[in-house]
Amino acid sequence: MSAPIDRDPVVEDEAPASDKITAYDERHYVTYLRLLDANAEGADWKEVARIVLRRDPDAEELRTYRCWQSHLERAEWMTRVGYKKMLKGVAANRG
Repeated sequence: MSAPIDRDPVVEDEAPASDKITAYDERHYVTYLRLLDANAEGADWKEVARIVLRRDPDAEELRTYRCWQSHLERAEWMTRVGYKKMLKGVAANRG
């Protein structure tokens, strides 16, 4: 049985910059999906930061923007590279 998914995990100031999927990434799959959906819909980054990242861009605009940007970039990395690593890991565990 797998661990329950936290749909609203605490978000750090910056997403990982690793070339591997981290434990942080695993906790934030839902966060990444929400960011990708919002971006595809053209949502305002400030609104997304408030709702998804629980950050206040009015109080700390630059810090909040950097947080939003790093997490969106990580989410995009997951769609280009990370998911392949996930699949390789699953295949290795089955073998």
